[in-house]
Amino acid sequence: MIKNVWIPVDPIGKPRMTQRDRWKKRPVVLRYHAFCDTLRNFSGPFQNAEALSLIFEIPMPPSWSKKKKLAMEGKPHQNKPDIDNLVKAVLDAFFIEDKQIYQIQASKFWKSKGSIFIKEDYGWK
Repeated sequence: MIKNVWIPVDPIGKPRMTQRDRWKKRPVVLRYHAFCDTLRNFSGPFQNAEALSLIFEIPMPPSWSKKKKLAMEGKPHQNKPDIDNLVKAVLDAFFIEDKQIYQIQASKFWKSKGSIFIKEDYGWK
């Protein structure tokens, strides 16, 4: 049975952590931990997953004009956050040890509202 989950949350990438973040939390680290807590509410179906497909929908900045937003809707997102940091954030939220994951397919697109679509995959054919 293939499991699909759509999570209505603005994706953020995993920040670079320092030793100092253990006792003096930077705002970016606090935001990241809140993001992970939100994702953990949806982690049940994926505890034993071995392969995942991830689609990140990055929200467009409010400063963009309506014309630009219409033009960019659904286009590939080629800015920060990097896709590897987005994937790390999701895996860290779902798994204590993510060594069983052997395959990941990930993509990111511009959308009017942020979300993450996760599908348990059984390999590419």
